Amino acid sequence: MENDFIYLYPYSRNEAKRLNQLNQWRDSHKENIACKNFIESAILRDLDGLHLKDGCAESVVAAYGYKRVRWVLANTVMQQDWTGHFSEENKEWAKRTYIPPDKDSVYNQNNNLDFVVDSHPAVLDSFAAQYIRAYQALGLFDFSHCELDSQYLNYEGKVLVLSQDILGERHWSPQNQLWLAIWGFGCDPNSSGRAVFATCLGDGEKTRWNRSDFTGVLKESFLPDWASEKLAELQKQQAMDSGTAGMGGLEMK
Repeated sequence: MENDFIYLYPYSRNEAKRLNQLNQWRDSHKENIACKNFIESAILRDLDGLHLKDGCAESVVAAYGYKRVRWVLANTVMQQDWTGHFSEENKEWAKRTYIPPDKDSVYNQNNNLDFVVDSHPAVLDSFAAQYIRAYQALGLFDFSHCELDSQYLNYEGKVLVLSQDILGERHWSPQNQLWLAIWGFGCDPNSSGRAVFATCLGDGEKTRWNRSDFTGVLKESFLPDWASEKLAELQKQQAMDSGTAGMGGLEMK
């Protein structure tokens, strides 16, 4: 499940040069600037006086993806937080995205300034709020929904949360994130093996993942009804296949 937007390069130009990845940095930086320009055009199109029309942020996300839009927005808010137009909530949200300092060692310029959105900060604050609401509406699972000691747990028989970074953004949904670990050396936290063979609770797909692809073990309190029903079906099927009355190791924690 590969991402279907241009790769968001997460390091500075100097780091990219050290890693021999300058082409990746250039492509991503160019896309950051294009996203910045697209945001400005969308705001100009959808600004009705002082009110930003609903769906403005979603139109940009459709073109550049949640990751890229967040990167550009967070960078803009942090570069311009001195203006006083951004809400405290949006400033705190922006700080949760780490964007490395990116000063060009040759020209002594801040490359991150290239993709600072030039729209009025007060309007951009509304745009950021739209983006945050749209992202939250996806209902995705993250580390806050997982057991704190997940890295020490045996994954076999557990419901796992697949990392958002593994899924292409057009596949982002709770249904694609929840997987039941069946077996594999990667289930054991002390094993040198990485493979975890699992079944998707959303559509029943069976595939192999690496242990590191998962954020952790889902807390039982966050298991949705649809996933609980699918889990029961899988437990029943395995019990029938094994000829036993129960499923033994399959449990939430």
